[in-house]
Amino acid sequence: MTDIDDLVRRVAQRAASDSTELPAPVGDDRIARAEAELGFALHPLLARLYREVADGGFGPDYRLLPLLGPGSAVVGEYLTRREASVGVEHPEWPEGVVPILTWGCGMYAGVDCLSEDGQVLMFEPNPYGGGSWEPCWFLDSGSLATWLETWLSGNGWFEEDAYDRDDLVEPRPWDQAASRLTSAG
Repeated sequence: MTDIDDLVRRVAQRAASDSTELPAPVGDDRIARAEAELGFALHPLLARLYREVADGGFGPDYRLLPLLGPGSAVVGEYLTRREASVGVEHPEWPEGVVPILTWGCGMYAGVDCLSEDGQVLMFEPNPYGGGSWEPCWFLDSGSLATWLETWLSGNGWFEEDAYDRDDLVEPRPWDQAASRLTSAG
C-alpha cells in the first residue's frame, strides 16, 4: 500500500525538479469553489495535489491542467463535456470523471472522483464510430496513487521508450463505461 504523505512529497519533489515555474498551490477556498461548481468532491488525493504541490503544471507529458480557469482547466473542461452529454441519447462524458490533463488529439486523462481509489481513465475519441462512446473509454490505472507511482518510476505507457519494454501495461477498455455513460437531465 502506498504511503500517501510520502507519495505527495515525492510528486512535489519531481514537480519542482521538472519545472522552475510551477504555479502556486491552491487554497481550501479554491478547492471548495471547484467542488461547488462540479457538484461533487474531488478525489482526496487529487485535492491534495492541487493544495500541496501546485495548481497544475506537473505530471506526465502535457502536465496537469489548472483546477480553475481562465483557459483550459479541470472544472471548465468537465462542465463543457458534461453539458454536451445532457439530454442526448449517447452521452460522451461520465459524471464524476474530471479531466486532469490532455494527451493531445482530443485525448484526456481523467480521475474518477466517484471511485474510492480515484481510477485514472483515458478518453480516446478515435474509436468513435457513432452511437455509444463506450469504446472511447479506457482504464489507465486502478488508482490515482498507482498512476502517479508509474509516472514517478518512468514506466508509463506514455513514456517515449515505452514500446521498447517487455513489461508495458497499456490502458484497457473500461468495464464500467456502459453503465457510467448516462445522460444528465
